[in-house]
Amino acid sequence: MSLPAPVVIDRAGRDIHAEGARIRANGPVARIELPGGVPAWSITGQDVARRALADHRLSKDPRRHWAAFAEGRIGADFPLIGWVLMDNLTTRYGADHTRLRRLTAGAFTPRRVEAMRAEVEKAVEELLDDLGRLAPGEVVDLKARFAHPMPARVICDLFGVPAGDRERMLRGGEVNVDTTITPEESAANVERWHREMLEFVEGKRRDPGDDLTSDLVQAQEEDGSRLSDSELVGTLHLLLATGTEPVMNLLANTVRAVLTHPDQRALLRSGAVGWAEVIEESLRAEAPVAHLPFRFAVEDIELGGVTIAKGEPVLINFAAAGRDRAVHGEDADAFDATRANKEHLSFGHGVYRCIGMPLARMEAETALAALFRRFPDLELAVPAEELAPQATFIMNGVQTLPVRLGPRSS
Repeated sequence: MSLPAPVVIDRAGRDIHAEGARIRANGPVARIELPGGVPAWSITGQDVARRALADHRLSKDPRRHWAAFAEGRIGADFPLIGWVLMDNLTTRYGADHTRLRRLTAGAFTPRRVEAMRAEVEKAVEELLDDLGRLAPGEVVDLKARFAHPMPARVICDLFGVPAGDRERMLRGGEVNVDTTITPEESAANVERWHREMLEFVEGKRRDPGDDLTSDLVQAQEEDGSRLSDSELVGTLHLLLATGTEPVMNLLANTVRAVLTHPDQRALLRSGAVGWAEVIEESLRAEAPVAHLPFRFAVEDIELGGVTIAKGEPVLINFAAAGRDRAVHGEDADAFDATRANKEHLSFGHGVYRCIGMPLARMEAETALAALFRRFPDLELAVPAEELAPQATFIMNGVQTLPVRLGPRSS
């Protein structure tokens, strides 16, 4: 029996959910065609995705386990080459992944996250104060003025990135998730990003501070961590990018959902649901990371009714998995904070669960509660259908979020 034709992935990510539905129609594990004509598999079924995330037969290391790359059939002209060239948790397998995760996970324990709450609250209040100086009827891009700078400030403070360098150092991660750029732009971005981060690390060696970058440098030099310079730089790439971009999308997506669902907003105002419930539903229905590369079959794997051959690439479709009707029913596409089952995989699962999950949840709840408390009449400044998506199929967010703040609450 022949398999359905692969779904050709839209590099521009113009309709993440419609594309996920087309892939899901071919089964919980289905063939796709990546930019550059590269064949791959996409996992859209939530239960299958959970099993895949915990399956040791799926590696994240392209150098060891992507046959086409190892054999030279995937070259520098591959549009997603930036995701292959990175040297961090996203491209490590087995003991190497465990080693790198252990070195960074301590930064995001519940105790350390709780200790950061006051700094998060301060960042949120200062950004809201800035917004409060605008005229009530003025249109403002809430993504640019709040959803992005809030998590960027928190993660950069944590890692000791000077204020004047933040935009430049975060840009590498922003470019890396843009799936419309050319292979040359992608490779050049990785090279520039690596060089800038290496210069930052060297600065911390000369002049360490009270920050996590200095802690990692010290561990590298004194504790025998076996963290190479490339791994250290790659780890900083990952933590700065994932500490900013997904949280930004979580904030913007949740604001959009609340502003376009008056019934849900009324439940929030009445106290019938809380922000924690709204955020979980946002994570389910609008996964901030939509379709993440890469995993590779270490051996032939039977999964979701198909055989993934050794060396083939696999993507987890988090946006589609969150809307799996087999788990969430026929109304899986609907945003409903009263939904009894808000189960999702937006933070990953098992050893691949996002280490920044506690911080992201705390940031989102703190920021959103304060935003709507300060601006209770916040509203979209354009029709919802005019909100353009990000130019990427990897992330799930909006390019801009124009709003009117309305009268301020005292």
